[in-house]
Amino acid sequence: MAHRERLWSFLILCIFAISSLYPILSVFLRSLDSTVATDHSWGHVENYATAWDDGNFSLYMKNSVMIAVLVVSTALILSIMTGYVLGVIRPKGGNVIFFIFLAGMMVPSEAIVIPLFFDLNALGLTDTIWAVAFPQIAQSLAFGTFWMRAYFRNVSPSIVDAARMDGASEWQVLWKVLIPMGRPAIVTQIMITFMWTWNDFLIPLVMSPTGKFRTAPMSLAFFETNHTSSAVLMAAAAVLVAAPMIILYVFLQKYFIAGMTEGAVKE
Repeated sequence: MAHRERLWSFLILCIFAISSLYPILSVFLRSLDSTVATDHSWGHVENYATAWDDGNFSLYMKNSVMIAVLVVSTALILSIMTGYVLGVIRPKGGNVIFFIFLAGMMVPSEAIVIPLFFDLNALGLTDTIWAVAFPQIAQSLAFGTFWMRAYFRNVSPSIVDAARMDGASEWQVLWKVLIPMGRPAIVTQIMITFMWTWNDFLIPLVMSPTGKFRTAPMSLAFFETNHTSSAVLMAAAAVLVAAPMIILYVFLQKYFIAGMTEGAVKE
């Protein structure tokens, strides 16, 4: 009976895996077709070079990488510190501060992006990397604080007490004891924040009206407009935009899965 249950579980998981991977594989296979309608050959790797040049992806990929690195690194450092304060030190009024962060997670970008644009425009920050990064840092910090607080609250108090008895300061307890232990939770936050930042369309569109800091997903939308007659090049461009997220997941999947199943889901 147990063998039959495992077999059915395996088959169900295979069905879900195929249904999830099929759209990705179909776009990838389509990107290697010939751009000539009468040519039915396959394996045209040069489509990627054509899409890269036509879509000016060298500039937009650079913008996306700079913004993602700035947002992910800043939000990670700040959320680790706020999560430690709220999850380990637990000062008076900490729950109120935590609920304020939760409220920040519930406010959609569409509700604040226009007033935020006028505020940043008054400060002369629109059409700069800071106008694109600051709102995303704020949004990622709200989630990161929730995520890291859950991890720190799940750490055994005896570990923190032992480090303090050995003379470690709060700073040393955080960075030399808890951070090495929390690698799965930290990597999970990095991947989720990177995915949100990389795929964000609205904030770069509004905060950079001239397109100076247009990101890769935005450029894909404009590329689609200019190449509606070439589904092959659009597929190649889509693969180029999705490639960084896929590569990051391939290298960090072990820690990501551990973080999702063990790191910060238990309270």
